[in-house]
Amino acid sequence: MSTISATAVKTLRDRTNLPMMECKAALTEANGDMDKAIEVLRKKFANAAIKRVDRETAEGRICVWIASDMKTGAIVEMRCESPPVVKADGFISLGNELAQHIALKNPANVEELLTQPFGDGKGTVTDRIHEAIGLIRENMKVARFQRVADHLLGSYVHHDGTVGVLLVVDGERADPQILKDVCMHITANNPLAALREDIAPEVVAKEKEIAIAQAAATGKPAQIAEKIADGKLKTWFAQNVLVEQPFVKDDSKTVGQLLQGAGLKLVKFIRFKVGEVVS
Repeated sequence: MSTISATAVKTLRDRTNLPMMECKAALTEANGDMDKAIEVLRKKFANAAIKRVDRETAEGRICVWIASDMKTGAIVEMRCESPPVVKADGFISLGNELAQHIALKNPANVEELLTQPFGDGKGTVTDRIHEAIGLIRENMKVARFQRVADHLLGSYVHHDGTVGVLLVVDGERADPQILKDVCMHITANNPLAALREDIAPEVVAKEKEIAIAQAAATGKPAQIAEKIADGKLKTWFAQNVLVEQPFVKDDSKTVGQLLQGAGLKLVKFIRFKVGEVVS
């Protein structure tokens, strides 16, 4: 059996907000595996709130551009070195220009983007980035991007630029404010997926296993425990699937009901946060 370090116990404590001794016991049972220890704790403590670990140290800004017909757009994560540059007009302009370029020119990846002619064609995207670097005197780069076309689009970027959302829906027409409101909801609630079918079956199976273990721990008969588990899984979907989440501005309806009432069907959403570790 591996030795459980105090650092590992503290990390688990920070992620679960559960007592140190329970965290140490879970790590011991899981032979030091953090993810398995979290499963142990979730099965034992039904109300355990697990914080996601998806961030590295980074500075930057999310930028979005959508065409006037709302049917072509792009979202891009720009990285820089220091917090002041995040607010610099030159850096913000660069990010917005590149988001527009990506939407219109459709590069396959960052490498292709950097070699594409930019603007009047007298230089490349790399040249434009180097121009900004020369003015701001700090290194900067494109970390990632996604482009969407042939659907109705909405967007929102948080005031500090650290989180941005590009929302993709189908319908005859859309109220930009409704789409923006849903994007703000996504920014705040960070759903795991747009639709149930977007969640990997093994993830759902694991949640069902945890729900059954929690229900069995109540001491109820198996038939009742199964119903309790189904209820817990339904609650989990409502917490993690966008169309099933109560809408933040009116929790009497779900996001799915809001969009349906507006004649829209959710396709997907793209949520970028500066510094996310993308697998």
